[in-house]
Amino acid sequence: MKRGGDLAVAALAAIAAVPLALLIAALLRCTTGGPVLERQTRTGQHGREFRILRFRTTPDGRLGTLLRRTGLDELPRLWNVAHGDMGVVGPRPDHPDQVARYSCRERGRLAVRPGLTGWAQLHAHGHPPAGDRTRSRAELDLWYVEHRSLRLDLRILGLTVLALLRPGAAELRPAANRPG
Repeated sequence: MKRGGDLAVAALAAIAAVPLALLIAALLRCTTGGPVLERQTRTGQHGREFRILRFRTTPDGRLGTLLRRTGLDELPRLWNVAHGDMGVVGPRPDHPDQVARYSCRERGRLAVRPGLTGWAQLHAHGHPPAGDRTRSRAELDLWYVEHRSLRLDLRILGLTVLALLRPGAAELRPAANRPG
C-alpha cells in the first residue's frame, strides 16, 4: 500500500513539476553550459546502493544557490521514487561511506526505503518538539522505522508542506547533504 501511495504522490508531483523542471533544466544549461543532472551514490533499503538524481548546481552561481535554498535541486528525485529506489517518506539516504560507519543499531535505518522527507528532517533541524531537542538524526530515523504507519506518513507529509511554505524552508535539508 505504501508503494502505491508513493507512486501516486510522485505522479501528481511530477505532473505539477514537469514544466518547472524543464525551465530549470533550460536555465542551468544556458548559465552553466554543462550537464543539467548529476548522479550521486546513496545507500537505500537493505544496504542496496543506487544513484540519486538532482539538478547540478555550482556553489558560486546565483541560480544554484536559489535552487539549493528552495530544495528545487532535488526535483529529479521524483524519478528515484518512481523507480522504487526511494519512497516519499523515510530516512534520508546517506553516502555509502557514512553507512559504513553506522553502528549495529543505526543499520536499522536501512530496513525501509529512504525518503524525500522524513521525521528526522522535520525535527532535527529547525524547531524540534521539547523531547526531541537532543536526539540525533539517526535516533529520529530509528524512531520513524519503529513507529511507521500510514497515519504517521500523512502527518509527516502535512508537516513537510507546512514547513516548505514558511520562510527558511531549507532547514529541512540537512547540512551534510547540501553541496558546497
